[in-house]
Amino acid sequence: MIKKVVGASLIGTTVEWYDFFLYGSAAALVFNKLFFPTADPLNGTLLAFTTYAIGFLARPLGGVVFGHFGDRLGRKKLLVLSLLLMGGATMLMGVLPTYASVGVLAPILLTLLRLVQGFALGGEWGGAVLIVSEHGDAKRRGFWASWPQAGVPCGNLLATGVLAILAAVQSDEDFLAWGWRIPFLLSGVLVVIGLWIRLTVSESPIFLAAQEKRAKEPVREKAPVLELLKHNWREVLIAMGARFAENVSYYVITAFILVYVVTGLGLSKSVGLNAVLIASAVHLVTIPVWGHLSDRFGRRSIYLIGAVGMGVWIFAFFALLDTKDPVLITLATTIGLVLHGAMYGPQAAFFSELFGTRVRYSGASVGYQLASIAAGALAPLIATALLKAYGASLPISIYVVVTCVITVVAILLAKETRGADLEDRDRVGV
Repeated sequence: MIKKVVGASLIGTTVEWYDFFLYGSAAALVFNKLFFPTADPLNGTLLAFTTYAIGFLARPLGGVVFGHFGDRLGRKKLLVLSLLLMGGATMLMGVLPTYASVGVLAPILLTLLRLVQGFALGGEWGGAVLIVSEHGDAKRRGFWASWPQAGVPCGNLLATGVLAILAAVQSDEDFLAWGWRIPFLLSGVLVVIGLWIRLTVSESPIFLAAQEKRAKEPVREKAPVLELLKHNWREVLIAMGARFAENVSYYVITAFILVYVVTGLGLSKSVGLNAVLIASAVHLVTIPVWGHLSDRFGRRSIYLIGAVGMGVWIFAFFALLDTKDPVLITLATTIGLVLHGAMYGPQAAFFSELFGTRVRYSGASVGYQLASIAAGALAPLIATALLKAYGASLPISIYVVVTCVITVVAILLAKETRGADLEDRDRVGV
């Protein structure tokens, strides 16, 4: 059963992240020209990344809404809904008119669909990792729960791979005219596959047991998010802090790299796309490895390896990019994502173990998604603005280091949660 649940969660999260990352890559490559045409390419990119960031603003709202109903109605129902919302918004992006056709209405429609994407993704992550965590056993929870996390590089691999293929077989003119729409329309096929598989899994046994127990209680409960903020605010803050370096570094390495390679270094977009493509394939393999290691050595120790390592590697990352050598650019990106995996692999189990069953969906989702606003949402925007202002990578590296310090502090303030019992309770391990 656990393998079936893991497979369903992995495929579902792959589809969701394919849709979400596709927007990020398109924002770096074509949206600046099609929806925000300006004389300065970097200004157009800044506007495109602003709409990219807006999607993150809707993620905490999605986390609260999906968390509330996920803690009341179950994980499975909400996971199906999030998949439908994300896929529908992405397909509609593929048929949007551009600025040349309808003027300012084009970026407005694009922004609205991005908000729907963010709302759907806000509810997806918590449900996907919790349904796996609550099916599995405590001894291997880090390993099993890391597989939905692997949906991130899978989705990025798919999105970047499709764009890389189109960039290789099409001229820049054709890609800009219509080729960019193909990956968005392909989302419909992926959603059907993901939906069919996701409908076959059973509800979390721990949630069902907690629901049965709750039904026998005469006292009316508060909304899960209110219970969360009253009893578990410290855990929410720790989750947010733990998320900072992981989220910022990921989007600098996978999204901003396309801007830096094309606009900053004057190289072909295929150099950046191929680097992210190869690195994502390695990332996919290493995330479960880090999750497994967190079962042996603890969540905190593995997480700290990733945060400290990223703070050091980010300087080498840009130094290797500046060589303009495609092999070294790929190496820089790959090592960066391997270190990112040391944070992302244990994260699902770690966040699940921070909260009791009654508020676990809300707690994991809210902590995860609130950090996304200040971290991942702004990362490409801040990095692009720093590049525009200083014309160098050093300020960007310092920015990433600051986020790593935040994450290290959060992890040091947390107690080890490895092996925690996920039965219903108010608090655990912090």
